[in-house]
Amino acid sequence: MFRRNIDERPDLAARAEEFGFHFASMYGEKYWDESAFYQFSLRQIEDHLEDPTEELHQMCLEVVKKVVRDDDLMRRFKIPESQWDLIRSSWQNREPSLYSRFDFAYDGKNPAKLYENNADTPTSLYETGFWQWLWLSDQVDRGELSRRADQYNSVQDKLILRFKELAAHQRHRGKSELLYFACCKDTVEDRGTVQYLQDCAAEAGVKNRFVYVEDIGVDEEGQFIDLEDQPIRWMFKLYPWEFMFVEAFGELLGQHDICYLEPPWKAILSNKALLPMLWRMFPDHPNLLPAFFDDETDKMKAHGGRFIKKPIFSREGANVSLIAEDGEELTLSEGSYGEEGFIYQLAHFPSKFGENYTIIGSWLVNDQPAGISMREDSGPVTQDMSRFIPHIILD
Repeated sequence: MFRRNIDERPDLAARAEEFGFHFASMYGEKYWDESAFYQFSLRQIEDHLEDPTEELHQMCLEVVKKVVRDDDLMRRFKIPESQWDLIRSSWQNREPSLYSRFDFAYDGKNPAKLYENNADTPTSLYETGFWQWLWLSDQVDRGELSRRADQYNSVQDKLILRFKELAAHQRHRGKSELLYFACCKDTVEDRGTVQYLQDCAAEAGVKNRFVYVEDIGVDEEGQFIDLEDQPIRWMFKLYPWEFMFVEAFGELLGQHDICYLEPPWKAILSNKALLPMLWRMFPDHPNLLPAFFDDETDKMKAHGGRFIKKPIFSREGANVSLIAEDGEELTLSEGSYGEEGFIYQLAHFPSKFGENYTIIGSWLVNDQPAGISMREDSGPVTQDMSRFIPHIILD
């Protein structure tokens, strides 16, 4: 695994405009960075990333199976009791999922270590599934990269196939085949992610519409409706379940026949409480870091070492602290999370390539590993503006 410098495409700005990549730069800073790329061997991809992703996913499903059966564990995950039936029925009915992303620390030699499971609203999908593949194709055509260069990336093909499967599932069950896509206003990255998913759904032949979360209404019967007062029966929402549970309309969830992507049971997988549960159920697994709930301080002390303190609902690296062995706390990132409680994960900083801390996002479409994304930052916490760097496979 190497980080190599490369010249940017001379027509980068024009290509971004041509393909609607409107968030290649944000807030005056570069987000997409093609001045470098990461190079992997095929063995590193297959043995160190793809296989562990598939195994960890199955382990995570075992956690869901355990949590939905246990009221105490549902409380540990800070899920409101009013939503337990929604989550349990979602799991029992095997409501289908679309995609998710594991975040790993990996140095090219030692086992990848899981940081978290972004199983509900993962972004950086467009730049993973389409844009970095276009970069590879362009750079090969320009002679900047070998024609032997490949990329671990079947995201787009798998998404299109999955949408076909989901439409067939809806049809078989006699459910709506009109898929609504939703995200919040004033979020260019979220809108880009949802537009990419819409394009994949359209390629799969799925009828779809877009509606902003803020524009979803409720009719007299308590049904969610769009701006034309049409009931929403099938919806992909890039909006976290933990937000939905406590919104004013949260009490309406589950009262009407709506199929969601992602399904409610994903609220367990996208929750940081997943990490101590994984360690409890699969101790010493080579791809896991020791992790504990905040009332397990004796276990933490017995284990020893420094720990990272993470809010249960934190997103984009917010409100992360480092707990030293003497108990001193050093804030690594600010944010608005933490009232829900914390978990503690053994400190294991991302691998550093030059001055860059790098993490790998390992994607799944449904249950199948599908590709990786690379994010790097000058600090150890990956946040929303951490740079996205492309990758290749070349032995």
